[in-house]
Amino acid sequence: MYDVLIIGCGITGAAAAFMLSKYRLKVGILERENDVAQGATKANSAILHAGYDPEPGTLMAKLNVRGSGLARELCEKLDVPYRQCGSMVLAFSEQEEETLRTLLARGKLSGVPELRVISGDEARALEPGLSAEVTAALLAPTAAICSPWELCLALAETAVKNGAELFLETEVTGLTREAEGWRVSTNRGVYRSRFVVNAAGVFAGDIHDMVSSHSFAMRPSRGEYYLLDKCEGSRINYVLFQCPNENGKGVLAAPTVHGNLIVGPSADTVEGNNTANTAAGMAFVREKALKSVPSIDFRQSIRNFAGVRARTDRGDFIIEFPPDAPGFLDLAGICSPGLSAATAIGEYAVELLGGAGLPLAEKADFVCERHRIRFKELSASQKAELIEKEPAYGRVVCRCETVTEGEILACFRTPIPPRSVDGVKRRVNTGMGRCQGGFCGPRVVELLSRELGVSPGEILQDRADTRILLCRTKGGWEDV
Repeated sequence: MYDVLIIGCGITGAAAAFMLSKYRLKVGILERENDVAQGATKANSAILHAGYDPEPGTLMAKLNVRGSGLARELCEKLDVPYRQCGSMVLAFSEQEEETLRTLLARGKLSGVPELRVISGDEARALEPGLSAEVTAALLAPTAAICSPWELCLALAETAVKNGAELFLETEVTGLTREAEGWRVSTNRGVYRSRFVVNAAGVFAGDIHDMVSSHSFAMRPSRGEYYLLDKCEGSRINYVLFQCPNENGKGVLAAPTVHGNLIVGPSADTVEGNNTANTAAGMAFVREKALKSVPSIDFRQSIRNFAGVRARTDRGDFIIEFPPDAPGFLDLAGICSPGLSAATAIGEYAVELLGGAGLPLAEKADFVCERHRIRFKELSASQKAELIEKEPAYGRVVCRCETVTEGEILACFRTPIPPRSVDGVKRRVNTGMGRCQGGFCGPRVVELLSRELGVSPGEILQDRADTRILLCRTKGGWEDV
């Protein structure tokens, strides 16, 4: 019997697991995919918002501001790439300048520090590449960028270090209320728990409807992005938004912690987890981004991708116990600013669970640290010393990102080792550069095969059923 079972290990589920692992509890995490961070967590803008956009008094507003502060602390403790670069919301007309003033007022009510509206000339002095059409901007110095999938992984790894159990490729198929809690049926057997936390992202509505009357509808929204090469990474310094509308915060352009430039997203209602890129969506993103920064060179695009936001018809985060399902906590509708708020959502979930009867006795030996060697960031003497000790660090596998064999091997010794080529990518950045794995991919497959003890033909690109190596037979293409 578990004290708490968490369904889903994106950033929300991982944050809840991290916060619960501080206490003497038996915590389990059920994740349907073969790795953590497989939904919107790996396909978003990577922004830690300052907190001026949500309506004051909403959960989004409250948890955004708190979460951004917690994220900064935890990125430092858990060795996750983070940079406080600040953001601007751009206005192109008097009407949009009025929107800036509204956002400024909201931000002040929500406790966002250092917010101010500046003129177009002041904005261009800070960001020379801005369009001459920009008339004013809302400057938010506390906004930041991070590596979202690595933050998720760091939180989940730390939870596992502190006793939480992670079950991958474990899909929930049913929930039944029992005398002492919940019976959770999965494709891999039955689990029992006193409490259940629903952090299933775009599938949160399906999980909710297994236990409670239908009370919210999912409205998944797909956002499409360009990722541009590092030669475009210094094009801008700040995260640049356009004025928000009913579809979200609009198309942005932002630097990334890895040195690239990200541009997007679009906003299209889709069915389920539809992450296909479309010609129309990419054209829309390009047109809108050039309005903010006319000099962006889209010929330097190295990857297009899309993520699906877990929107609902409520317009706010849904963090509550349904009245007809005691002991079942929904963490649903966690769309933007979900990444910013995630750690605070985890903290708030613990508070609600404690109020519902979960005993919260803190651990004296809670471990809250994590370190990763990034070879290219070491000094020459540090590199030499490391190679002398572990020669695998002297063999560069990914030339674009200067990732060594030693770094790849190290990720197999972590609490949540990778199971796919993209799993390695999310941990050490192989395949993230200009060639997108064209050079390092075969070597990563070889290392995965060796470390997992399987044939190369069984190695996956990412999710289940994404085998890379095929052979031609008389009947067509088959797995090796």
